[in-house]
Parts: sequence; structure tokens; C-alpha cells
Amino acid sequence: MALSRAKIAATAIRLADAHGLEGLSVRKIAKELGVGPMRLYDYVSNRSELLDLMVDTVYAQIAEAGQHAEWRATVLALAQATREAALDHEWFADLLGGRPHLGPHALAVGESTAAALSQAPGVRGIDDLQRAVGALNAFIVGALRREITERRTARSTGTDVSAWQAALGPYLTRMLETGRYPTVARLVIDGAHLNAEETFHHNLTAILDGITGHPHT
Repeated sequence: MALSRAKIAATAIRLADAHGLEGLSVRKIAKELGVGPMRLYDYVSNRSELLDLMVDTVYAQIAEAGQHAEWRATVLALAQATREAALDHEWFADLLGGRPHLGPHALAVGESTAAALSQAPGVRGIDDLQRAVGALNAFIVGALRREITERRTARSTGTDVSAWQAALGPYLTRMLETGRYPTVARLVIDGAHLNAEETFHHNLTAILDGITGHPHT
């Protein structure tokens, strides 16, 4: 059977989508491809290289969000494409924010993002650009990891966030009635269960508004 790095990556991604990274192994990929495990080592030298290949394959999809005439539109499109990729491939969120992703497609996404942010009104030099890229990446990684964690929790417990909160109702009621946590009480009692996509876009917009503003001294 003819193998290629692209075919190995596609098979590995399919297995990781179904079983998570913990269910991924060279042996399982080889079995799926109908070859011996040693054949794969002609294409990927170890698990780390395999994960890098999988990640860069996903970044290729994100890169298709492409360039837009206006810098903010480019950043919004790339961020939304990253969220969609993480929802399609939950394991991808587990690998965000770890070691640097330096594959060609990851670098292309990084270049498009940084180039767009460099055009923002509040970015006046390399220091501003570093801070802007850092703030944006920190938000995206944190937001996506939290959203994916909540999805996994809902699946593993067989319930949704609202039902989970209801199950904790007696404990929360006792704690909040102490009066020691008035702001938390407002969030729990008065706060609505926000739509994840709308919240992601709202908070992303707030980040970009901050980048375009004048820094406080």
C-alpha cells in the first residue's frame, strides 16, 4: 500500500477525533492503514512528530480563512476558524498553548495574524505587536480549552451545564446564604447561561478593541 505523510495524518486525525489523543498509537494507525507499524517510522520518527503533523494539517484548514482587506476582519476570521477547528477536533485544543507550532501552515496562520495585528491603530512598534499577539493567543487558547472542557464534562456526566448547576444547588445555596460571596451570588442567581459562540465573539471583539486603544500609563 502506498503511504504518505498526508495519508498518515488523515488517519491519525480520524482516530483522535473518535478516541482522543489517549487512544492514539502508531500501532492503531498502522492497523487502520493495513500496514506493519514499522512502515510508519519511514514517514514519522516518533509520536511528537506525528502530533506536529496532525496539528499542522488542522492549521492548513484554518489558513483557508485567508486574508481580508481590513485587519480586524482577518483576525476575526482566523480566530473563528480556529474555534471551528477545535470543535471539530477536540484534541487540537489540548495541544494549543503548549510547545510552539512551527509547521508551515501553523507559521502561515501566525504570519497572517501578526501581519493583521501590526496594522491595528494601537500597535506602534514591535513591543506593541508582541503584546497584542500574546493577548490574542492567550484569549483564544483559554476560551477554547474551557469550551471543550465543558463539552467533555457534559458528555461524561450525561448532563448539560444547567443541570449540573442544579445538582449542586443545595450546596451552592448554603454557601451563598452565608453572605460572604455576594458577587458570585449575583453571577449564579441572575446570570444567564450564555451562548458559547456569541460569548467567544463578544470577548474576542473586546480584546481587539483593547488592542486598538491607547495604552494607559
